[in-house]
Amino acid sequence: MKNWTNSLFSAYYKQRYRQIIRMIEHPHDLQTAVFQDLISSARRTKWGKQFDYATINSPKEFTQRVPLQDYEDLKSYINRMMHGEPNVLWKGQVNWFSKSSGTTNDKSKYIPVSKENFRKCHIKGTWDTMTLFYHHYPESKIFAGKNFLLGGTHDPFPAYPNSRVGDVSALMIEHMPIVAKPFFVPAFEIALLKDYEKKIELLAQTAIADDARDDITMIGGVPTWVIVLFRRILEITGKSNMLEVWPNFECYIHGGVSFEPYKEQLQQFFPSPKVAYHEVYNASEGYLAVQLDKENEGMLLLLDNGVYYEFLPMEEWGKEDAKTIPLEAVEVGKNYALIISTNGGLWRYMIGDTVSFTSTYPYRIRITGRTQQFINTFGEEVMVSNTDKALAQTCRTLDASVVEYTVAPIYFSGEEKGGHEWLIEFEKAPANLERFTDLLDKNLQKINSDYEAKRYKDMALTRLRVRSLSKDTFLNWLRHKGKYHNQSKIPRLANHRNYVEDILSFEGEMI
Repeated sequence: MKNWTNSLFSAYYKQRYRQIIRMIEHPHDLQTAVFQDLISSARRTKWGKQFDYATINSPKEFTQRVPLQDYEDLKSYINRMMHGEPNVLWKGQVNWFSKSSGTTNDKSKYIPVSKENFRKCHIKGTWDTMTLFYHHYPESKIFAGKNFLLGGTHDPFPAYPNSRVGDVSALMIEHMPIVAKPFFVPAFEIALLKDYEKKIELLAQTAIADDARDDITMIGGVPTWVIVLFRRILEITGKSNMLEVWPNFECYIHGGVSFEPYKEQLQQFFPSPKVAYHEVYNASEGYLAVQLDKENEGMLLLLDNGVYYEFLPMEEWGKEDAKTIPLEAVEVGKNYALIISTNGGLWRYMIGDTVSFTSTYPYRIRITGRTQQFINTFGEEVMVSNTDKALAQTCRTLDASVVEYTVAPIYFSGEEKGGHEWLIEFEKAPANLERFTDLLDKNLQKINSDYEAKRYKDMALTRLRVRSLSKDTFLNWLRHKGKYHNQSKIPRLANHRNYVEDILSFEGEMI
């Protein structure tokens, strides 16, 4: 019965793969169709009337008439939607809102998720993910077993209980297609628990139950929290790795943060080349990209899922009259801030992520960081992708592994030169921290020529500094900040010292 069911899913994914090929071969036609559908659908909304969508006939007119938006620009409109007002940013009434914290900022963002956004973007993205996975792993038995849920939570909006707010993972669980529900564990009431410490314990107990162990074939989630769960499972069972617990495990779906710093840890949990690691870009705002194949770097940009894309070149960041470029004008290797318009009611919205293209046929992207997460205090233009790669290379060379890290500038002070300070929590500490620091600095110079130029003979910047933090410092800091849940992420880079000083102060209080 299980193999028969898996064969049905496999056959269905073969049919869906034709849509992926069409998207690769006709990217601009599909984006034009998405654009026209979005403008047509929203022309009778308050927003559409404000900008006279009825007379917009081209992307050029759209970009000339509608300014770039950040969350603060749309906040009052979204608030009206959360209080039940229909036809504001999107047609009809929107009842679901994805709660996004992005980093560990105190302010939450509430992203509208319409019925169309659920069906044609988020859920469609999950189907696209499995379509590509089964195409490259045709012998997969994912749906002969169970997929393990590591979800968030959602609640009624106090001022208007018909509206609900929560993590995008929780919203997707609630809107999971009926046909898919039998293939997931644990029970939804466990997956959606608010108390995350209690949830981890119940998830661990479910994961090792006799009726589940041989069935678990896949899990998805942010690496930080997946690792927390795996540690607890191994602690309870006394096993040395997760394949001793889940012998038929095949795939880990990851996204939200770079996989580089966590790769070796996950491979230790699953010491088999048969286990696949599949990257997705499923943001609160939409399901935007998915790993296309095993061989090539970058994720396939999903161009027919209700999202119209624009790209803001790095040299335009921060300008009042910043000019975006369309998909057909992007270049491989350049950094762009991602701008999206969606079937959830976001218009020319600066999502906050930065991407670069690894190819333009097909359109593959990789996430390079956040528009608010970089260090350019001294003109070094260091992005998260740089630090992730340098750290991963250093760990491989010196047989170390990292749980979490964050980096901040060290400002000029008197006669002292500036530099970078890294706070690192090691899973496996290097034998010699001084040697690790030296190699990390050299690797970062190899990756980033601007940083290398500033480091030349210590003329502008001194060698970076590394502080090794005690076990669980970052998780305890998140708990202290009220951010202990599966959507929270450690800010990798900041052009200020606020996070670093707060973490160091917190660690000092805990000692």
